[in-house]
Amino acid sequence: MIIIKNSEQTALMKKAGRITAEALLLARDMIRPGISTKEIDKRVHDFIIKCGATPSFLGYGGFPGSACISINDEVIHGIPSERKILAEGDIVKIDVGARYRGYNGDSARTFPVGKVSDEALRLISVTEESFYEAMKVARHGNRVGDVGAAIENFVISNGFSIVRAYTGHGVGAELHEDPSVPNYGRAGRGPRLYSGMTLAIEPMVNAGVEDVRVLKDKWTVVTADGKLSAHYENSVLITDSDPILLTVVSEN
Repeated sequence: MIIIKNSEQTALMKKAGRITAEALLLARDMIRPGISTKEIDKRVHDFIIKCGATPSFLGYGGFPGSACISINDEVIHGIPSERKILAEGDIVKIDVGARYRGYNGDSARTFPVGKVSDEALRLISVTEESFYEAMKVARHGNRVGDVGAAIENFVISNGFSIVRAYTGHGVGAELHEDPSVPNYGRAGRGPRLYSGMTLAIEPMVNAGVEDVRVLKDKWTVVTADGKLSAHYENSVLITDSDPILLTVVSEN
């Protein structure tokens, strides 16, 4: 069931989104060669708690971290660990969720660690740009397929591939709500978008093939060919005009 948020619920979503966005900025500022993903996870956890919220991911389905931190060919759901140390040239995906007074924010970014390859930079850029292509059609009256088609067409035209095994989703009182929001599809198809819907739209883009596999830890998803992957996500409020990004804050 797709849930349309009222003004009170939307206000709580905005607060949860702000905490999520600020936690992600904190994580970004920690990125450097030599730091462990566990150190980043702890800072994210402590910040969210300090804000009067709880980490949405911690314990969700048994996940042991407060952030998903995935390196290089790891697509999503990387488990933070003291043994995972960032190195010069890596790219790292950090996915953060914060639950505030019963509502969740969900956001992810891909960051370079020091100097990275030109291909890695282009992959990161195309992934982010594909999200903003989707924002051009993420509005009342359009359909979920319009969002997916916008992402897919942009990614494919730039020579990369879309992960099809995992999708975006509704977000609100539950971390994952209806509808599913694939990063591919046909324009004009799928559930209709209505003002008051809140969606986590999250392109996952591979430098090589679209195929992925899950590691033995039953969480970490990696590319099947070992090539790089990037991830970009925001929680989005559909309105009668332009969508509102709930997990973006001004840094001024």
